[in-house]
Order: sequence, then structure tokens, then C-alpha cells
Amino acid sequence: MIISPEHAQWLEAVKAATETGASIPAPPASIALASTVPNPKYATLTNVGIAAVVLASILLISRFAKGFLSNIAVLIGILVGGIITAALGMMTFEKVANASWFGLVMPFQFGMPVFDPLLILTMTLVMIVVMIESTGMFLALGEMTERPVDQARLSRGLRTDGLGTLIGGIFNTFPYTSFSQNVGLVAVTGIRSRYVCVAGGIILVVLGLLPKMAALVESLPTVVLGGAGLVMFGMVAATGIRILSQVDFKTNRNNAMIVAISIGMGMIPLIAPNFKQWMPHGIHSLIESGILLASFSAVLLNLFFNGASSDTSAAVRASAEAEAH
Repeated sequence: MIISPEHAQWLEAVKAATETGASIPAPPASIALASTVPNPKYATLTNVGIAAVVLASILLISRFAKGFLSNIAVLIGILVGGIITAALGMMTFEKVANASWFGLVMPFQFGMPVFDPLLILTMTLVMIVVMIESTGMFLALGEMTERPVDQARLSRGLRTDGLGTLIGGIFNTFPYTSFSQNVGLVAVTGIRSRYVCVAGGIILVVLGLLPKMAALVESLPTVVLGGAGLVMFGMVAATGIRILSQVDFKTNRNNAMIVAISIGMGMIPLIAPNFKQWMPHGIHSLIESGILLASFSAVLLNLFFNGASSDTSAAVRASAEAEAH
């Protein structure tokens, strides 16, 4: 929704009249505070159609193509969407033409860090939310690759996310953490090699030095990414459902209660986004995250119903290795 253009024009006219001393124009009919009308550019049939074509392209390539082509189905689908939007004039290349061929990213380009206790506390809470999200990504990735994520692997993954965030802050960008899109690509392509991920990282570092490539990616309309996002985000959700299917619901009825309430808590920000309007503003950035609410709910309810259990897998492995030697 957007503010009614007619009402916005009247407000601007009132502001101008107040500054110049002119008479205030008559208000339009049905004037209301923050009156909104449907956004004409939101979910148009053209946009929905392009997203559907991208999705259909990915599905067709995944179904009928073999080998390498099947593995890059998502990339081909995005390229198809880019070609269609460029032909329709929705994708323009002015920024690509104006961007330079090479650009070196300098550390602390926007200034040196400011060590403010309140800002540090806020950022720490934000990173806790990010790490909770990353934990879910690690568990989903372990399920996809059939490699269990134990406490040691989880700790290494979170440390890597922290290091990536530190490096990202030094080079003037947002936190570098595990993204569900990338985890979804593992399920779509079936590629599980860490060497492929490292090679992809090196390629991205090189592309980061080419502003023209950044401008080209930025010019891609979001409707194209929306069609591909359905596949990648859906794969993560499907993996989560598969993980939940291994939970003991038959002999432990409390587990159903834990899952039900946690899912409900996670849906609150989506279904009722204004539920926090009377709560302290300082905690809004935390409780507006459905992932955080669901995670905290699941952990606390599991402790309440099932208690805490220690991870003995590391001790079992150590004992086995000692016996082998």
C-alpha cells in the first residue's frame, strides 16, 4: 500500500501555503491520516507472470536436463527472467554503463569504528538472532549432506560466521553469515563438495573488484529473484520438515506441544506484525523476528518438558579412537 497521491499532493500544498502565507487549499474528499491506496506497481500480472516463467524454467530444466545443465537450473532460470525483463524494458543498464571496470574496496571507507556500549549491546543481540538462524541452516545442511552436525561442528560454523561478520565490517558491508538461499542450492543442485564452495567464494571475491558486475546484478528486477527464491527457500523449509519428521511424537506427546507452540510463536510477526506496538521500542528489533521467537520458544519449552541433555557424542568418539590405538 502507498499513501494516496491526491492526499500527498494536498499535504505538500498545505506545507507550501504555510511557508508563503497563502491560503490553504480545501482538503480532498475522504481525507484521512496516512490514507493508503493499492500500490499500482505491486504484484502486477506482468510481474507475477515473469516470476512464474522463471519458476517453470527451473522446474523444466531440473526435470529434463542432465548433468551440468541440471545443476545450474536456478542460474539458467534467472538468466531467462533477465532476458525477458530486458526485452520488456524492465531491466535497464545505465548503471552498468556508468560503472568502472575495476574498483578496490578499502577498509573503513566510511570511517573508523565507534565503540559505544549501547550500540555494541544492540549489535550483540542482532548477532544472536543471526546465529540462531545460522544454526538452523547448519542443521539443514547436515541433513542434506547426510553428515550429522554435532556440537563441535556447530561451534566451528558459528565461529566462521563471526569471522565473516568481522571481515565484512572492516570492508564496509553487512554481516557475512550462512544464507538459506545457498543451503537451498545444495538441495537443488546436489553438489556437496566444499571445494566447489571455496572456488565459488574466490570467484565472488574477484567479482567484488568489478563494479560493472555489481551494477549488472543490481539491475536485475526482484520479480526474477522471486521466482527462483520460491525454489531455494522452499528447499530449506522442506528440509526442516524432514528433520521434524525424525522427532519422537509417538511416545513423547510433549514434543508435539513444543513444535506446535514454537511454530505458532514464529508465525506471530507474519500474521500480526503490529502485536508489539505497546511493548518497549528497544526490543522491537528482536521480537519482530519470527525465527528468534520460534527458536527461543523451542529451546525453553524443550528444557521445560524434556530437560537438558549433554552431548556425549564427542566422548564416545574419543573413547573409540583410544580403543583403536
